[in-house]
Amino acid sequence: MSHKMPAVEDVAVEGVRILDSIRNDPEFGAFWAASLAYSEDWQCFTGFPVVERWNLEADADPLFWEGLRALSLKAAIYEATSDDAKSEIAIAVPVDEMTHAMLAQSQLLARIAARVGVVIIHQTDQEHTDYRAGGYTHDCYRAAWGEPPARYWLDHEEVIRRRDVLAGLYESIGMGRSGREHRLDFATA
Repeated sequence: MSHKMPAVEDVAVEGVRILDSIRNDPEFGAFWAASLAYSEDWQCFTGFPVVERWNLEADADPLFWEGLRALSLKAAIYEATSDDAKSEIAIAVPVDEMTHAMLAQSQLLARIAARVGVVIIHQTDQEHTDYRAGGYTHDCYRAAWGEPPARYWLDHEEVIRRRDVLAGLYESIGMGRSGREHRLDFATA
């Protein structure tokens, strides 16, 4: 197996085909609705909140499409390489967070992927959220759909900076380690 990544143009063409095939699947509407209905569990403190002026109702649908584009690019790379690790390209944190909501609809997504004939790639311990404009993912996305929306496709360093801002705010109200622990006593609250 080659260590070289597939050509950007090839990934873009296949990514567009995959996204269009998924969108045209008879269960796509149910998949879209179920992914967005997952919102009651979207309580991540460091994923979506890095989006400036984040608003679940306004941002959910546009971010769904970004997640679908990311999964389509990853599937296109897998199709070209049969390599899980290569397929785990760098994805921006908010977009990756949305893919988690989509992947939670496992039975719908599995049926759609089987009909479309693609493998949807995502494994948390292999994911890369170190997306940067000008990198391979950015190049593939631009070749497929034009410039990615900077609102969601944040460079890794900016995500780290915003997470630090959030961590300070969370700490000020007793939420330690960005929501991974707290000192709240619910009996006395």
